[in-house]
Amino acid sequence: MLNTSSGNTHFTEVDLDFLIGEAAPQASNKVRLRQMILEEQEFRQAIVGDERVFQRVISDAEVMVKLSPALYFEILLRKASKELDLSAYTVERIGKETIPVFDTSGVTELMGQPRVLEYLAQMLASFTVIESQVRRVRVRRGIWRRIRHNDMDIDSLVQLCSAADEENRLGYYKRIADVCLFVSSVFQEHSYFGQGGGQSTFPASRRMRRSMEDYEWEGKRFYSLAESHPAARLAGLSDIFGVLREQFIYARKPLRFIASQYLHSSRANLFGSPPQ
Repeated sequence: MLNTSSGNTHFTEVDLDFLIGEAAPQASNKVRLRQMILEEQEFRQAIVGDERVFQRVISDAEVMVKLSPALYFEILLRKASKELDLSAYTVERIGKETIPVFDTSGVTELMGQPRVLEYLAQMLASFTVIESQVRRVRVRRGIWRRIRHNDMDIDSLVQLCSAADEENRLGYYKRIADVCLFVSSVFQEHSYFGQGGGQSTFPASRRMRRSMEDYEWEGKRFYSLAESHPAARLAGLSDIFGVLREQFIYARKPLRFIASQYLHSSRANLFGSPPQ
């Protein structure tokens, strides 16, 4: 949960073999191709975004057990980015209706910013394994409380964050913001969304049904807190957090796109059930 890496995906040996085997099967110097994928951003984008790579991934039901989750989601996101760039509009759900929104230029600009797409791929990958445990949290001197922690549960994350020292809060800020972005995009149609509050602070004392506006407001707030944290600058994440804070709504669009167009029935297998 507390991963604060810079957003650069570290491909496995299997990942690299897969990419080269699909995109450049006749290449004579595959060692050099491996180096180029790892070291040259434009070449990496071209290989991961190759149509042959995408077609293999989308047609292979067992691909997730072969590839790292981060590569799997990066392949889907690069395809989604291309599709949205060619589209005149995205689709927003308002109640039970869907309406076109002519904002694809903003989505394209967002996805073209350095390391944003890779960050989103790693974020999606982080939700394929959910940690749950019980922690003892100091309430005040001599008084401790046991908190059941689940890193998809915003209430318990906020409790743990409030009890942590400031220097250790970046991971919580990041995770809470990521949960807000993930839930309001990948599970946007789920019935647990409430009817609005707009500017909740996710009180730890009670659970609540959160509206889409709640998730948006709190996602932006926690990305802002993460952006300004000193450790974010050291990890090279401040700029990414700032972009996601400013363009939270745009960031939901490619995530919604892959959830509706590519994941379908596999969504529950990948992520389990959404939080209640």
